[in-house]
Formats: sequence, C-alpha cells, structure tokens
Amino acid sequence: MKRPATVHTGPLGSTFHILRADPDTITALAAVDWSRCFRRVCLDPVRGLITLMAPSHRHEDLTSIFDDLVEAAGIIITGAARKLRTPRLRGQDEPPGTGVEPDCAFYVGERAEGYYEAQAEGEDTLDAYLEHTPPDLVVEVEITHADTGNAERYAEMGVRELWRLHGRKGRQELRAELLALRTGHPPERLDASDVLEGFTPEDISEAVGEVWAGRIPTERMQAVERIVQRRRDSSVRVREQAATYSADSA
Repeated sequence: MKRPATVHTGPLGSTFHILRADPDTITALAAVDWSRCFRRVCLDPVRGLITLMAPSHRHEDLTSIFDDLVEAAGIIITGAARKLRTPRLRGQDEPPGTGVEPDCAFYVGERAEGYYEAQAEGEDTLDAYLEHTPPDLVVEVEITHADTGNAERYAEMGVRELWRLHGRKGRQELRAELLALRTGHPPERLDASDVLEGFTPEDISEAVGEVWAGRIPTERMQAVERIVQRRRDSSVRVREQAATYSADSA
C-alpha cells in the first residue's frame, strides 16, 4: 500500500474507505469476494485506487429511482432500454474483477436492442456482448473526491453520457449535471441529454420526485411519460414559433 487508508462520509451519508495501492496488488485483490463485507467495491488499477463503500439509505433509494426513471424514459423515447445490474466497467486490457463501478448504467436504443438479441442467442453470447459493449449512459448519484477522473475513464471505455447528481443528506433538493463523453476529449457539459433526446436537468429533478411517489411500476412509468410528453410538446411549440417568426420576417 502506498498510503494509509482514509475514511470519509459522502454528501448523502454513505461511508467510503479509500486506499491506494500498486496495480499488481489491486489485481491480486480482485480475486477476493469483497461483497461479504461491503455492498460496493471498486478496484481501479489505472488510478491505483481501492474504494470500499457502505451506501446510505438515501444513496440506495436514489439508485433505485434512477433505475426505474432512465429505463422508463429510454423505452418511451427510443423504444428500447436496459438497466445493467451492478455494472463494473473496465478497459479491454484491465484484469477481470477490476474497473470503475457507476451507481447505474444503461443501454438505450440500438445498444439495448443488441442486448436483447444477444440474450436470445444464449448466455455465452450475452456475456460477450456485455464484455465488449459499453453502456450508453451511466449515473453517479453521490459525488466524492474519489470520483475525480471517472468521466475520463468512462469516455475511454466508450460510454456516451454521464449524469452526476448533487444532493445532500437531509435535503430534498437535487441538482443534475449532464456530461457528454468522447474518447480523447474532456467531458462537455450538456443543457439537455443527447441519449434521452432533450431530457433536461430540470426534467430529471422533477422526475425523481414523481417516480419516488409512484407506488407501483405503472405509476412510475406514467410519471415519466408525462414529463417526456411535456418536453416534446415544448419542443414542438419552439419549432412552430421559430417557423412563424421566419415566415413573418420574409
């Protein structure tokens, strides 16, 4: 180990144990079943980081909400979406069991269709698809200093978009930050999602409350449908107003 472990509490109340080690040590530790002690474990040999996390109730609640929210919005907007359970993302040359682990990850549209086609062909085909096909969108619901560099790592792996949520324990307010990712380029802040066709940070914040209030899956889907439809209606009005203005100008 290069440095002693540090322990801190995240803004949503989760506990993080951060250790630093050389890549060979981290690769060896990947063989350990850490899930017996910690709910979340990230072994990142590229940055030399070991992160052991005990998530708070608020963290887990938001993760569950976004699993439902993004999958529902993806299905409504693109026709297909698939949430990935306990995703661990790693580069092609990185050892098994290591990598970066976002709180939520999703295939949307074409990649979701590819997932279901691979699933129909059998477990081996699906495993290969998951191994070689990065998610379209990942979400981090609790941001700490240990997440520095995650956006660049996701971009290197081929992830298209990152949503970062900024909130604090004991407060209902939640701010969403949307970033477009491209390999070899710095993250680019978005006013609206590219993956989910214009879904804005304001839409996301509103949807969290609506999905949280839904008691059954149908109510959650309907809540997202209302927000998506309102966003579409707003876009149509903007285009119509622009067209009218152009005609009047002529």
